[in-house]
Amino acid sequence: MKILSGKYKGRNFYMPAGIRPTQNVVRAAIFDLLGHDLRGLSFLELFAGSGAVGLEAISRGADMVVMVEHNDLNAKTIQENCELLGIDLGSKFSLVHADAFKSVKVLSEQAIQFDIVFFDPPYAQKLAKKTLKLLGRSDILHPQSLVCIQCEESEKLEIPKDFTVLTQRRYGSSYLTLLQRVALS
Repeated sequence: MKILSGKYKGRNFYMPAGIRPTQNVVRAAIFDLLGHDLRGLSFLELFAGSGAVGLEAISRGADMVVMVEHNDLNAKTIQENCELLGIDLGSKFSLVHADAFKSVKVLSEQAIQFDIVFFDPPYAQKLAKKTLKLLGRSDILHPQSLVCIQCEESEKLEIPKDFTVLTQRRYGSSYLTLLQRVALS
């Protein structure tokens, strides 16, 4: 796999065995929706896998990127990918080796908010709806935050009332939904 754009454009990174990676065409579509220049923005990737989307966000200039991955092999691969690209994991860019749901709660308790949240949970587990519900109840989003979800088209999302749907698109068996958090009066 390769970084598509930005500082690390064209650089290869590792893909752990046994995961369904976000393909280049879908990754390109994600950043067509989110924007190509992420300078000044904070980015959270849940269920990070190889970290492909988070690495792309770093390459495109995001000020802060947090990649959350529970699986040991995948987390090790993300760390190796950061080393390969020369990305220092620390305060600006970090890997959280933990459960996505627990991580959202911890980030909320730490009063950390994100401009963009992307998640692509394992398809067989049907976790997109549960993840979106948790995000809607947490404090990691501010009004105007964007949430980008990649899931199977068959997984019917229930959009919480504090989100508005900006767009929904299908790419093969993947379905991308872009939401924006809205302030409730």
